[in-house]
Amino acid sequence: MTIRHIVCWKLSALTPRKKADDAAQIAADLNALVGVVPEIRALTVGPDVAGNENWDVALIADFDDLEALDRYQKHPEHKKAGAFIRTVVADRLAVDLEV
Repeated sequence: MTIRHIVCWKLSALTPRKKADDAAQIAADLNALVGVVPEIRALTVGPDVAGNENWDVALIADFDDLEALDRYQKHPEHKKAGAFIRTVVADRLAVDLEV
């Protein structure tokens, strides 16, 4: 079983430049987890490029099972990335599905 973890964030920044900077930092911080957090099987993260008014940044990450996802979420480097994300996000949605 593979668990696909999908997260979308709406950023709180009011200017396009600040929103782009925050999105880039989120992507950089989460991409840096690949190779550091061994549970990550695949990870894609980035800003919305179509200019939709829905969500600003999305993450799709794959894990072997729910236990691996839990270890990822508790990993100190993930927690460090999450601390920054919480400072720039207005809203978040997440779903974990079996693929």
